[in-house]
Amino acid sequence: MTGVVGISGQPKSTNRSLVSLPMIGRINWKSDWRCLSTSIPVSTVELAHDEYIPPDGNRSHRPLLILHGFFGSKRNWQSLSKAFMRDLGKPVYSLDLRNHGSSPHIGPMSYIHMAADILHFCQKHSLREISLMGHSMGGKVAMTLALHPELPSNLLTDLIVSDIAPVRAKVSEDTVQHIRDMERIEADNIYTRKEADEILAEHEKDPNVRAFLLTNLEIKKETPVKFKIPVNYLKDGRPEIESFPYVPGERSWDGHALFVKGKKSRFINHRNISLIDQFFPQNQLQELDTGHWVHAELPNEYRKLVVDFILH
Repeated sequence: MTGVVGISGQPKSTNRSLVSLPMIGRINWKSDWRCLSTSIPVSTVELAHDEYIPPDGNRSHRPLLILHGFFGSKRNWQSLSKAFMRDLGKPVYSLDLRNHGSSPHIGPMSYIHMAADILHFCQKHSLREISLMGHSMGGKVAMTLALHPELPSNLLTDLIVSDIAPVRAKVSEDTVQHIRDMERIEADNIYTRKEADEILAEHEKDPNVRAFLLTNLEIKKETPVKFKIPVNYLKDGRPEIESFPYVPGERSWDGHALFVKGKKSRFINHRNISLIDQFFPQNQLQELDTGHWVHAELPNEYRKLVVDFILH
């Protein structure tokens, strides 16, 4: 018997703060989620998601939540999500973060807001003892949730972070150029994927990266192409993406944490490994012979690392 795969529709955005829920298992949900620097509740949105439910019908206990990176979406994780559900025997939820995929277009793009969206999702679906996995930007969202002082007790069991460290650092010049080229694609009133690819190819020579960026392209008959993601929000939100909401010594999480580094990537390096240790003193650091896209370059090896970590 195979598991059930469910795909959400596009949800509507909401500006309400997180609501109070009764005791779920042993989790005491807080009444809202607040910025560290203010007493103002943080507004949340309903996130689009794919769900992969095991044959026993379990939807809420020990699920794996997957958070994509900048420019990514839940569709990038479809094959691995099915494999994780099969190997773990637990529900898997792959989410579209705000301003990505099918989730609402709304500001701001801060890590505190994106982490609040994840907590709201967990509340709504009565999830408990979750394993939370994020790649790149999604990894920073996952770390933000783990470190937040209002994290409900016993919500988070495992943290898996793929090729990113808890640092404040500029995005690469490649990312800046990608945003410029995406703006140009929309401004030039072109009609085909081929034309969009040609614009990207002027600066991005890797066809795999171009194909990844173009998964966000929306093509309609007799209408100029546009991106499904709000390029203006991503451009304006870049300073937030470059940031991290905590400084060393301010917060730490002593739980079960795995960091997976791409050997050929510089996102985790000798200068920031000490920061990982300060924020997550019980972490394990593993390395795979890849660049930044660890899960895409060596999916089977990556899957085995994650499954072994969660099960043991």
